[in-house]
Amino acid sequence: MPQSAESIWANVTQIRNQAPLIHNITNFVVMNNTANALLALGASPAMVHAPEEVEEFASISSALVVNIGTLDATFVSGMKLAMPQAKALGKPVIFDPVGVGATTYRNQISEELLTLATPDIIRGNASEIMALAGLNSQTKGVDSQHSSYAAIAAARRLSLMWNCTVVISGASDYIVRGNQQATVKNGHPLMTKVTGMGCTATALIGAFAAVNSDYFQAATYAMAVMGIAGELAVQKKPAPGSLQLNFLDALYQLTETDIDARLNLTYA
Repeated sequence: MPQSAESIWANVTQIRNQAPLIHNITNFVVMNNTANALLALGASPAMVHAPEEVEEFASISSALVVNIGTLDATFVSGMKLAMPQAKALGKPVIFDPVGVGATTYRNQISEELLTLATPDIIRGNASEIMALAGLNSQTKGVDSQHSSYAAIAAARRLSLMWNCTVVISGASDYIVRGNQQATVKNGHPLMTKVTGMGCTATALIGAFAAVNSDYFQAATYAMAVMGIAGELAVQKKPAPGSLQLNFLDALYQLTETDIDARLNLTYA
């Protein structure tokens, strides 16, 4: 769909021109990865989680990304302050329920955060989305036990429950908003051999949501760019160590021609 490629490129250009400040309350494992990915795309990352400053920081940022990967009391306090503040200021809130379904604590915190301030976009793997939707799915740590396709019904339920856009990432990425559905079939299996690629996708969604108030569209475009950059990186060298570096280069060097040539996006 050429029009989509054009629209995606327009958003990439906006990100590069505006360098939106993306406030991340994220986990220790991926802070460096996601900050560098946001920089490579053209956004400006900030990893700020101290409860003493998150509300103030929400007022100067363009989007808030909350990731529960490495939970502790301080992080949770920061999340509980930042999310309502960002919502009150009309800033997009993106939530990544890493490992939800694995422990009672993660389930409890996720429910508390969703109730406190409904995110505009939720991104997770199939098991996380199914668990968050109350389908009693179990996760294997942070890895999915289900295919992304198996979670579409759960994503729709979650979307209607919380009136938000839901992204299921996997071999194919599904983006759901009520009865709307997009499928992105870009990416490469080698991306699963690099830690934090899902968390990176969530951060990129934050950048796109900062420049595109149609959050279904923003999430779809971010997943497409993520997948295309992954393909370009693997093409340079099919090995996980090199993929990490080449992925950043691919984001930084991404062109409209790359998107137009590789985009595999369909709408249901």
